[in-house]
Amino acid sequence: MAIPSPFHPRTSALCKSLRWKDWSGYHAVCAYDTYPEREYYAIRHAAGLIDITPLFKYEVRGSDAAALLAYVMAKDIHRLAVGQVTYCCWCNDSGKLVDDGTVARLAETQFRVTAAEPSLAWLTRNAGSFDVAIEESTQRLAALAVQGPRARDVLRRVAGVDLEALRFFRLIEANVDGFKAVITRTGYTGDLGYEVWVPNDRAPSLWDALIDAGHDYGLQPAGLDALDVTRIEAGFIMNGVDYFSANHCLIESRKSTPYESGLGWTVNLDREPFIGQKALREEKRRGPERRFVGLELDWDEFERLHAKHGLPPQVCSAAWRDAVPVYNSRGVHVGQATSGTWSPALKKNLALATVSASHAALGTVLRMEVTVEYVRHTVSAVVSKRPFFDPPRKRA
Repeated sequence: MAIPSPFHPRTSALCKSLRWKDWSGYHAVCAYDTYPEREYYAIRHAAGLIDITPLFKYEVRGSDAAALLAYVMAKDIHRLAVGQVTYCCWCNDSGKLVDDGTVARLAETQFRVTAAEPSLAWLTRNAGSFDVAIEESTQRLAALAVQGPRARDVLRRVAGVDLEALRFFRLIEANVDGFKAVITRTGYTGDLGYEVWVPNDRAPSLWDALIDAGHDYGLQPAGLDALDVTRIEAGFIMNGVDYFSANHCLIESRKSTPYESGLGWTVNLDREPFIGQKALREEKRRGPERRFVGLELDWDEFERLHAKHGLPPQVCSAAWRDAVPVYNSRGVHVGQATSGTWSPALKKNLALATVSASHAALGTVLRMEVTVEYVRHTVSAVVSKRPFFDPPRKRA
């Protein structure tokens, strides 16, 4: 049974749609309004406030904390400086993805790991003789994401720190409305954004302070529907949607590697041994069999399919997550699109897909399945550069 997050007294009072979902055992708002457009536009044109408390969180402390995380992660965590955050993934011995998330170095011997799935057993099982203490802090820490072009303006009003100096994927300790918080310049929207981490008992005060500060900047609470549209525009992969953790796959073909999932850039091969290193080194040598790509659907073709039935083109206001086949120009199945959306900002029909490596080159024209009036058709889908949406303000 799902439990409320520490922000639930605030979010439940604002959720007019009464649409909730279970996110990692917590009640999470799908959309505050009946439709998520207002929340989406707030993220892209002003600022959105998102409860991200359900992320699994782990504190890893001790003289061997960096060594343990470098062993279990595909990225060399030794390279992470104090005050820096990094995105990474971790694999099993066969080099198959287990999960992805972030690692923040809070101090020389203290790290915080976020994950999509429970990872305490994974960290503990591999701790072995490492001198570390591992704490699951998921139910102790609350977190809010402040995302959008005015996010810095909102936070500047409540945090007594120089946010202009906080670089992309860095963190800073701040005094927010009289209490301590950690602010990271991170997010899942592909926009200028921050995430604020506080103890549970400070959660209502943090929410109130940010809502008050955001009045002049168009800040709006945003649910997971709006977040999902923005993360697809940003080209971000999602565990359980665009790939499946190897821990849950019954057959090998369901499993993925970082190189197949667009996460090869997070792998540091040439260093001391880590889990999956041998298999990943071999895969890099021969090349992956599949690739994670972005697709842009041909709108005119999509519109003509609907016009044959006297219908306007139909796109959902939220993102979709039902995998559909992708074919080459000869009609041969070459992969699947696993999530997609109509992008209001880009005015494009977008999808994220995994396809055979031979069909993953930019500009390749594929065919993606769509259903119109209960009949399955295909439309042209061009392999396109990710992220689809990548404003300079994200890193500036």
